[in-house]
Amino acid sequence: MNRQPTLEGPTLLLRPLREDDWDALYAVASDPLVWELHPANDRWQEPVFRAYFADALAQGGALAVIDKQTGRIIGSSRMQAYDPSDGGSVEIGWTFLGRDHWGGATNREMKRLMLAHALQFVERVDFRVGETNLRSRGAMEKIGGRLTDRDGGVIETASGPARHVVYEITRESFTAGPLSA
Repeated sequence: MNRQPTLEGPTLLLRPLREDDWDALYAVASDPLVWELHPANDRWQEPVFRAYFADALAQGGALAVIDKQTGRIIGSSRMQAYDPSDGGSVEIGWTFLGRDHWGGATNREMKRLMLAHALQFVERVDFRVGETNLRSRGAMEKIGGRLTDRDGGVIETASGPARHVVYEITRESFTAGPLSA
């Protein structure tokens, strides 16, 4: 499975994240309100985001999200933890968008593109979300994510431990869900 494809929709282009995307992506990420409800709510700080960015490049699977109308990078997402066993699974996450793209169709289009690609190769896509990140949990429900009883683990952050929950979208639920069109 190619975890860093180039995907194109009506308004978005998703392409592999590159080192030279640093300035454009940090311009989006440097807004403290982007991270306000996120467990890593200090990620807007340059040294913290620099570590996040370096990890994204090192792990592979990171995508730059580009607004086709403006040509501007507006966020990022990743496909990680690919597991080919038992029908296969991959995790989509580490997603953030600039506030000027919240509440509209951007997250929906981005996730539809990523899910349509991933579900060609795996039976299930997982999403680990901070238990208290109500914005991301609401977004998961809007795109048809089902909360599972699997433990998403606890991640240490600058503000302390953050428990995560796991949502999933299967090939079957995607076909019947709100992103199928």
